[in-house]
Amino acid sequence: MSRTVKGSPHASAPVLAAYRYCEAVTGHQARNFAYGIRLLPTEKRHAMSALYAFSRRIDDIGDGPLSPETKRARLADTRALLDRVRGGGIEEDDTDPVAVALSHTAHRFPVPLDALDELIDGVLMDVAGQTYETWDDLKVYCRCVAGAIGRLSLGVFGTAPGTGHREDELERAPHYADTLGLALQLTNILRDVREDAATGRTYLPADDLAKFGCTEAFRASTAPPDADFTGLVHFEVRRARALFDEGFRLLPLLDRRSGACVSAMAGIYRRLLARIARDPTAVLRGRVSLPGHEKAYVAVRGLAGLDARAVERRGPGRPV
Repeated sequence: MSRTVKGSPHASAPVLAAYRYCEAVTGHQARNFAYGIRLLPTEKRHAMSALYAFSRRIDDIGDGPLSPETKRARLADTRALLDRVRGGGIEEDDTDPVAVALSHTAHRFPVPLDALDELIDGVLMDVAGQTYETWDDLKVYCRCVAGAIGRLSLGVFGTAPGTGHREDELERAPHYADTLGLALQLTNILRDVREDAATGRTYLPADDLAKFGCTEAFRASTAPPDADFTGLVHFEVRRARALFDEGFRLLPLLDRRSGACVSAMAGIYRRLLARIARDPTAVLRGRVSLPGHEKAYVAVRGLAGLDARAVERRGPGRPV
């Protein structure tokens, strides 16, 4: 894998307009994500916005009110569009700004576009109403919908030269990016258990639910008296924290501003996880979120490189 990411010649007016559209989508629909990418230089910020906007399109198909048959057809159309991007078939004056921006990004950065196919595969699991018996089963889904985003992002960030890390450490960067994606997705699943239950979706592994008597625990603002909902949440929080600890080993491998971006995005979710751990039943009463000032603090912390230095100080297997 290349350790550096080179910029491109000045983008044309249609391409810049396409990127502005993608940035608007990102700022409006993904405020946690937007906090992180604001810390990037312009070219990388544009690229991350294009990746987000295309990914958002895929997610919106899966989450929308369409019939399963229509969703599958729309996802097939999206996969065909991705094939056009991959084959260089998108012109700068194409009427789809997201496709224009993604195509330009794919020429500028070594992003693994196949990861977007994995995202489509994950959304198809949602359309099919798939449930998961074990954590190993759920990991397959999480890698499709979140680990893939981590690997795409790493294609934009690159690994930084001059970090003093051995080649074998740098080669583990995609694994760390994938693992961080799993941590974020598991945090999302915990945050959204009641919202997902209202749409008939259950993501947490069936064997975990059975272990804590929580098979039917998500449809009300309080857990049933015979369910150990707090125990279930703390069990999953420990799992997510272990994933964060491993995934954060990516930070020292990145340049300062890319590391700040990752630290901000992941740091917001890690603090969200801490809030859930302090009050597990809060996720049954509504969506848990962080106030703006706390998100800003996480961004400043990322820019200061505090998380990256903490990773460097600790040894393998020790939490940040």
